[in-house]
Amino acid sequence: MAYNLKNRSFVKEIDFTPKEMEFLLDLSAALKTAKYAGTEQPLLAGKNIALLFEKTSTRTRAAFEVAAFDQGAHVTYLDPSGSQMGHKESTADTARVLGRMYDGIEFRGASQVDAEALAANAGVPVYNGLTDDWHPTQMLADFLTMHESSKKAYDEISYAFMGDLRFNMARSHIVMAALMGSDLRLCGPGELAPPADVLRIANEIAAKTGATITVTEDPQAAVAGVDFIHTDVWVSMGESKDVWIDRVNLLKPYQVNAALMAASGNPHVKFMHCLPAFHDANTTVGKEIIEATNMPDGLEVTNEIFESPASIVFDQAENRLHTIKAVMVATLA
Repeated sequence: MAYNLKNRSFVKEIDFTPKEMEFLLDLSAALKTAKYAGTEQPLLAGKNIALLFEKTSTRTRAAFEVAAFDQGAHVTYLDPSGSQMGHKESTADTARVLGRMYDGIEFRGASQVDAEALAANAGVPVYNGLTDDWHPTQMLADFLTMHESSKKAYDEISYAFMGDLRFNMARSHIVMAALMGSDLRLCGPGELAPPADVLRIANEIAAKTGATITVTEDPQAAVAGVDFIHTDVWVSMGESKDVWIDRVNLLKPYQVNAALMAASGNPHVKFMHCLPAFHDANTTVGKEIIEATNMPDGLEVTNEIFESPASIVFDQAENRLHTIKAVMVATLA
């Protein structure tokens, strides 16, 4: 079934109904099939989209740009120094200027308040490419990937999210799993528990969709019988080096390694990560953190698991393209 999402912004998951989310996922799959078959139609010809990045990214920028180009649209990339937003011009004023020139605006930055202000003032759809609170485009990619890999309906998927449960990835998984009727187990130390208000919202949604949202500190219990094990970085960009050792020591029991994968009891269990991942010392930051914390085999995930056949992280990364394309087509075409 099709839903009219014309001119809608996509700034957080809970602005959409379960059926609307499923429609976006179905559209993503259809657009992916068309791209591979060479039958894709440029539904966004003549559209112009501003990409407003306060935080840099590989996947988000590439996905928005290629999705726009595939669909016949043009983009303008504004890096952290490319606009006056928050410096010499308010977010609301920036939105009103860009909204006069562009048909859609992508925003990737720290503040969800800024994303909401852009959406309230631009007069055109605004897309959240990541804030500290939510990561909705990543959720579409994650759920499309789990559906493709397992061949299960969204309300039949069971998965665990391991590690720090306070920030955008865990928060978004909590509400997205609730919307899609999935079985989600959140696993991390009590000191890094998910926000109570997000759990309350998710449980209210889950009461209608049949989802199960479980919070536990027991890694073995969390992964028992799951189809997928997700994690994210333990140390985020911009965090002080002062937190590295204490954070890593706190999260060591939640590392995704061979023993944890085996504890699922599922020989077909898959590993997922939104990337980038600190699975080896082949990056400047990864090397520094791994050496400082004496974790030679990787931080949130071991290199053994990251490079194993169970890892579908690059399928997941590719699906950022198809799902972001679906959001733009649904709201602009």
